[in-house]
Amino acid sequence: MTTDQQVESPDWEDQLQTPVQFVRGVGPERAKLLEKLDLRVAIDLLYNAPRDVLDLSNVRTPAELEAGVQQSVCGSVVDTESRRTSNGKTISAVLIRSGRAFVRGVWFNQPWVLKKFFQDNVVLFSGKPKMNSGRWEFSNPHTQWLELDDASSADGLPVAVIPRYGLTDGLKMYEIRRAIKAAVEDYVDLVPELLSPECLAAWKLPGIREAIQNLHLPKSMGEYRAGYRRLVFQDLVEFQLAIELRRRVWWSGVPAPKMPCTAKIDSRIRRLFPFEMTAGQNQAIADIVADLNAGRPMHRLLQADVGSGKTAIAMYAILVAIANGHQTALMTPTELLATQHWQTIDKALAHSRVKRRMLTGNLTPAQRQKALEEIRSGDVQLIVGTQALIQKGVQFSNLGLVVIDEQHKFGVGQRAQFSTGTQSPHVLVMTATPIPRSLCLTQFGDLDLTTMSDMPPGRQEVKTYRVYNANTRKRAWKFVRERLQEGRQVYVVCPRVGETEDSDPQLQLSFDEEFPELSDKPAAIQEELIGSAEELFEDLQKNELKGFSVGMVHGRMNAQAKADAMEAFRSGETQALVSTTVIEVGVDVSNASVMVIQQAERFGLSQLHQLRGRIGRGKHQGFCFLFSDASATEVVKRLSAMEKYTDGFKIAEVDFDLRGPGDILGSRQHGALPLRFGHLIKDRQLVEETRQAAIELVKSGQFDGPLLAPLKSAVLDRFAELMDLPRSG
Repeated sequence: MTTDQQVESPDWEDQLQTPVQFVRGVGPERAKLLEKLDLRVAIDLLYNAPRDVLDLSNVRTPAELEAGVQQSVCGSVVDTESRRTSNGKTISAVLIRSGRAFVRGVWFNQPWVLKKFFQDNVVLFSGKPKMNSGRWEFSNPHTQWLELDDASSADGLPVAVIPRYGLTDGLKMYEIRRAIKAAVEDYVDLVPELLSPECLAAWKLPGIREAIQNLHLPKSMGEYRAGYRRLVFQDLVEFQLAIELRRRVWWSGVPAPKMPCTAKIDSRIRRLFPFEMTAGQNQAIADIVADLNAGRPMHRLLQADVGSGKTAIAMYAILVAIANGHQTALMTPTELLATQHWQTIDKALAHSRVKRRMLTGNLTPAQRQKALEEIRSGDVQLIVGTQALIQKGVQFSNLGLVVIDEQHKFGVGQRAQFSTGTQSPHVLVMTATPIPRSLCLTQFGDLDLTTMSDMPPGRQEVKTYRVYNANTRKRAWKFVRERLQEGRQVYVVCPRVGETEDSDPQLQLSFDEEFPELSDKPAAIQEELIGSAEELFEDLQKNELKGFSVGMVHGRMNAQAKADAMEAFRSGETQALVSTTVIEVGVDVSNASVMVIQQAERFGLSQLHQLRGRIGRGKHQGFCFLFSDASATEVVKRLSAMEKYTDGFKIAEVDFDLRGPGDILGSRQHGALPLRFGHLIKDRQLVEETRQAAIELVKSGQFDGPLLAPLKSAVLDRFAELMDLPRSG
């Protein structure tokens, strides 16, 4: 919105921008506390979503409880206990007093849960109780801790349903509730409706003013859910509309060269591969070939499970572009992955006339200058490299296709840096990290999607085992030595290099989360859990792998040292390779059939799946051992999922449910979705609904019509700068 528009805006907008200190009952001191929560003006209070809601509508006394029926009971903590059973399991219990009776909450194998309960805490247990030894008992109850004013209606809130908001030091719950209640009463009638009556009817949504009223001052859970759904729906649909606008800008911008794939070209390319393409690969090729000959820039995401053959698809697309007289570029996030792609492509094209060149950050000035001149003149047709491909000084002669591998590991928007000049190159984005559908519809919503889930013929599933105590660890190492004696090779992966190296933020989890039973231990004891690749390398040579040749590779080694270590392992000179996650993607040693992952609890599921994909790539059965002493519930769920599932897409969904998008997309992408209310996990169904709604509004032309002009203006206000959207056209 321009400054002129702000000056000419109607009175309602000025009033909604009233500083919070002038909202009834707030004042300057409390306003300072609210500002710490980014609540600066009246409309911020209206759109401040509750962090949760306390549902007291189904709270019963112990005498009113029914077995097997979902209900709640409220009481104060009087005792806690934890004991071990004969088979080594733990049972933790919390006893609460509710009126004159007592009710127990019971948890199995979660001893740390007792740290959350203190004497006289007032809590709400929700679940399906059963009678046990004459006392009602909730198994693994959903628990909410009540604050002093939660069960009070002194502030005028209905007792049955009470929203609860995020706080900051010095701000009490009743104070923020009172401020929001005043804002709703005095300002909600001024909030503009952005959706047309037709949209409200089609999407079964209440009006915005009713929704805000129901969100903050609900009389029932039904009212609260209806208000919440409206605000989440609008939040998500605005974001999806911005994605559709970005897609339209991409398609309606400068044209892309047409690259037909004739039968002759297809035959010549397929002769280079010593195998038949799978059905999934053939479908991916069909999608890409259609895009390349459409006259508009291809903008496609190819997501494939580990080992499903996406590199072959990339080569096919590259060779179609080269056959049509265009330069191509393949960009990867690491030099190791660039080298792996280069070796694969170089071997496949050994007898072809395709001129190719690597461009990475480790070239000497003379080598770099020579490479840049060959790229500028068009002497090379295929360039494989890292982010060096988009650095200053790189000028392509006739770039027609860009393939970006593992794009989620780059910063947002880097794929757009290749699009310059009068023609835009086609862009193929690839990832071997299966992405949950709700993320595909948001983070990558402006790309067309091709999914490959089938495996090449003969590829075996890797058998995975959780190793959680000294006895199973001893048996695992015995198994490893037996495989090495048979001539196989093994990866040993650990999360850190040495004591002074900071972990990847993506992997750095708090000890309270991962090792709650050790959270009060000294830092020195905690550090022992972290481990070190260098120390492990020394230890294995002296103990578990004594007598075998052991190599090491990690991110702090220079490029040549890493290449030498990998070549020694690839050739069989070393039998075991101690590594950090630098081998996560792209490494292909067919004789490596065993992997040991140290402190597996420190990795997300998708990353564990990527690592596991490095083994079992030949004719031998693959075995993966997940070493972990951690007993936290989330850790056990993650590692048990790895034992149970080999389908990367299923694992991605489990990972998404447990950890959220940050672990899947990497730390650089975490929080990149600017949503006010929407949550990609909790609101997964609405992500699907709003995607379809946005597509329909844009394709039908309704979004460009006068009825939705306020909505379009709001979308551009929020996302024009973030997504490089023009304000007109």
